[in-house]
Amino acid sequence: MDVAIIGASMTKFGQRDAWIRELLVEAGKACLDDAPVDRETVEHLYVANMASGEFEGQTGVMNALAHDLGMVGAYAERVDQTSASGGAGVYEAWQSVASGASEMTLLVGGEKMTHRSTAESTDIIASITHPFEYKHGLTLPSFAGLTARHYLERFDAPRESLAEVAVKNHANGTRNPKAQFRKEIDVETALDSPVVADPLRLYDFCPVTDGSAALLFCPVEVAHKYTDEFVVVAGVDGATDTHVVHERRDPTVMGAVVDSGEGAFGMADCDPDDVDVAELHDMFTILEFLQMEALGFAEQGRAWERVRAGETAMDGDLPINTSGGLKSKGHPLGASGVAQVVELYEQLLGGAGPRQVPADRGLACNVGGFGNCVTTTILEAPR
Repeated sequence: MDVAIIGASMTKFGQRDAWIRELLVEAGKACLDDAPVDRETVEHLYVANMASGEFEGQTGVMNALAHDLGMVGAYAERVDQTSASGGAGVYEAWQSVASGASEMTLLVGGEKMTHRSTAESTDIIASITHPFEYKHGLTLPSFAGLTARHYLERFDAPRESLAEVAVKNHANGTRNPKAQFRKEIDVETALDSPVVADPLRLYDFCPVTDGSAALLFCPVEVAHKYTDEFVVVAGVDGATDTHVVHERRDPTVMGAVVDSGEGAFGMADCDPDDVDVAELHDMFTILEFLQMEALGFAEQGRAWERVRAGETAMDGDLPINTSGGLKSKGHPLGASGVAQVVELYEQLLGGAGPRQVPADRGLACNVGGFGNCVTTTILEAPR
């Protein structure tokens, strides 16, 4: 069954006074208003959220949201796939409609993080790692630094190329009123910022963020009853890689991105050259290179050349992270993968405003951990 997305919303990302329940309700209500659809028609409700219990002491967020949105009676489920929870939520929401189990499914992703210290947030997120790695103090930023050093040396890539990812995504974020950071930076600023995990510096990392986003799914034939403005889920797939990062044969190849990308492209019956715009999981700048290569947007070790040539900029051949990406837009864990698809929805329907690019097909790649679990989604404008 062909599945459409008929509504989308995203809250302001950043430091919010609202708690997780309030953030989820804000996005959920806005999404239903965007359709518009009576909440009584929603049969399945999915909440993408990694760690509301650890961050806020709030569990059962799916049940609370069903109550708060007036959807008592709907099936409600929380989706946790670490920092890929949003993408996994997209996959589950698609499955619920494609299988015929639900005719109207609402997905809301969100996280409340900024009330915790950086050290506390880092420790919560580091629980993604294998216990052996965690025991020895390894965190995701340390993996990023080690991989970035290896990549730069192995492929003779200049350090400035990573800074240029940050510069590009910050420039895109200035055009997104929902982004956490709406200021441009230059290469010198990025390179002069404090070292976090050598060779990566402060501007190579995404911020700690509060926020939520939502999507409404239904069969294409049902979509026509509500609106002429919808997009189609042309392809979606997920995959996992080794839990222990050092067990991978090549640390510069994100195997789960390769596998999920191949599955999504196969389902959509298209290839990388057919994609007009992409949202990639740039939690660290090096991940944008690795995902470009794993998805076939560049040969291995050559993604940095496309970035330096301006091919991934707003006016390039393949605009990447027009939303500002996690780098500028922010990374509220459970919301990020949902927000990626919200950006594609707006791009494909011509509603992205000053960041609009010509696009009929878009791809989103949401990564958990350091590539431990991945969901890739391809959307198309209706033909």
